[in-house]
Amino acid sequence: MAATLKLEIVTPEAKTYSEEVDMVTLPGVEGEMGIFPMHVPLMTQIVPGEIAVRKNGQEFHLAVGEGFVEITQTHVAVLTDMAIRAENIDEAQAEEARKRAEARLAEKLDDEETAMVSAALAQSLAQLKVKRRQRP
Repeated sequence: MAATLKLEIVTPEAKTYSEEVDMVTLPGVEGEMGIFPMHVPLMTQIVPGEIAVRKNGQEFHLAVGEGFVEITQTHVAVLTDMAIRAENIDEAQAEEARKRAEARLAEKLDDEETAMVSAALAQSLAQLKVKRRQRP
């Protein structure tokens, strides 16, 4: 039997994913990371972007926000503020959120507001990237 990884993705709302998978690609702070079974143990930060999951020859994608990932030889635990499967993303809503965030960034904001709006923009862009990748 081929080796697998237990992938668990947890947000503040719920555990959004928990299954055995063949491979995971994560958006790390220094670029994409491909994780296979028997990976060297690692704990690092993830940035808003796309997680690609390969299981039984099929691949699916999730949009994720900022967070952390703990990787062991048999387990990948992702703690993030957002995780949405591609088929559950409302493209019109994500586009509207992107436009609102860009308009807010054009205003005079303090550092805290700028950080919050920038995070919202990054999340909406991640959702749009994942959703638009699914188009034929």
